[in-house]
Amino acid sequence: MRLDIAYDGTDFYGWAVQKDLRTVQGEVVRVLSMIAQTKVELFSAGRTDAGVHARGQVVHLDLTQGQIDLLEGAERINRALPEDIRIHRMAPAPEGFDARFSAMWRRYTYRICDDSTLMNPILRRQTLWHPHVLDLAAMNEAAQGLLGLHDFAAFCKPRDFSSTVRAVELLTWHREDSTCVMTIKGEAFCHSMVRSIVGAMIPVGDGRKSSSWPAEILAGRERNVGLTVMPAHPLTLEEVGYPTDAELADRQRITRARRSLGDECD
Repeated sequence: MRLDIAYDGTDFYGWAVQKDLRTVQGEVVRVLSMIAQTKVELFSAGRTDAGVHARGQVVHLDLTQGQIDLLEGAERINRALPEDIRIHRMAPAPEGFDARFSAMWRRYTYRICDDSTLMNPILRRQTLWHPHVLDLAAMNEAAQGLLGLHDFAAFCKPRDFSSTVRAVELLTWHREDSTCVMTIKGEAFCHSMVRSIVGAMIPVGDGRKSSSWPAEILAGRERNVGLTVMPAHPLTLEEVGYPTDAELADRQRITRARRSLGDECD
């Protein structure tokens, strides 16, 4: 079965199950296991960090027909879930589908308000406040230097046996009223990569650094002491993209053969 899940990450210690800590995966497993009357296991498209939100997380799990009948569907599950998690869709997964390894890309957004008079307190859990107006033209110019396939070691927290080579397909900034929104899309992202990229972009936007600075950090391939990993709460997993049903199994084989994605995603 494939589940499309949304959650407010504020009160969670990330996606993945952790002992004695409240996590999104832990809550969903608890509820599904209770209704299905057996322990279930979830496999996600990516593991979000503490505080990160999702509108388009995707998971898969294996169930018997009897367990599916007990679950009844997303509506019953949502009645048992806490209010900060919702299943938007539950349906049989096509043959060869794997939420993690069949994925072609993940798309995230990061939101920053740079006008204190227009900062919406209702959205404070999804938006970073920045005290200086940001030059999005300069930030978009800087973004060009990060596009394509690179070793993003300078932007990632190192993890043993995990590759830091990633391909960024899209990286843009635009305004929605007083909010600056970064959209980033790529096959996968290593730990803290997206928030580190934002940390390299903000000094460009407020004039402290040149538009070439993020690319210079990238070329150094070493964790930069002057680079700030920005807060998690403005980051949202918006969507995960998959190939056609006929290409799912092939995509999974290619992904598994190329590199481990075990440290995705931010």
